[in-house]
Amino acid sequence: MKRLLFTCFTLLATGIFTFAQKVESCCQISATDAMARLVDDPEFVASHLAPLPYVYEGKDGKMITFKTTDGKTANAFELKAKTKSNKYLFVFQEWWGLNDYIKRESEKYYNDLKGEVTVIALDMYDGKVATDPETAGKYMGEAKPERLDAITKGAVEYVGKDAKIATVGWCFGGARSLQAALVSGKQAVGCVMFYGMPEKDVNRLKTLHTDVLGLFAGREKWINSEVVSQFEKDMQAAGKKVTVKTFDAEHAFANPSNPNYDKAKADEAYMMAINYLKGKFKV
Repeated sequence: MKRLLFTCFTLLATGIFTFAQKVESCCQISATDAMARLVDDPEFVASHLAPLPYVYEGKDGKMITFKTTDGKTANAFELKAKTKSNKYLFVFQEWWGLNDYIKRESEKYYNDLKGEVTVIALDMYDGKVATDPETAGKYMGEAKPERLDAITKGAVEYVGKDAKIATVGWCFGGARSLQAALVSGKQAVGCVMFYGMPEKDVNRLKTLHTDVLGLFAGREKWINSEVVSQFEKDMQAAGKKVTVKTFDAEHAFANPSNPNYDKAKADEAYMMAINYLKGKFKV
């Protein structure tokens, strides 16, 4: 009788443990939701200084609209390649929105890619741009994953099935850069993420068709060393390659809109990003 009771208890305990694992797995929040939850941390909000006033005066790019997969339209800032090309770089904004700093940074990538790659900075907030941290946090917190994915998928359809797509973004945009690489499927050729929340689902990571360059800040408390280390392990488990560089810097150290950005480290990170992208696009 004791042996029977022990066996029953063991089976019950095993069942409970297995069920708990499944619940934990299915209830694990997405990378997008994890990024959005950071707006509830006052310290995270305070770590983003309001951008200084700036007006982009470049003449090579223009605003465009395209259809999205949810039946709506989206906006983007596009710098077209000087000659016909199937190479595209998607640029993903910081949490401020598609402001003039992002347009300027997009132009910088465009010029350093020799005008051979069409650069498209996607407007993930549908026209809303924040100028203070509180409003930026509100916009990021309100951004719906379904809408974000619809915009990205719409951009992939806009560039066409023969397009080769690489992505880059910072913070909120760093997370979206990786998500866009996942959405792009076999068209993805490169992904650069600056201190964005990584994808946590190994099964999703298995669907990646590109490697990832991850540039992170070693002195931040949110997308910290534990998060980065887990991302490396998850990518290894998924059979995918990730190259990680962690800088001795604070969060947002390379943000185009950050008035106190770390120029030396931002320049180093940019050179890593642009050289990676040049290799992917063969320019």
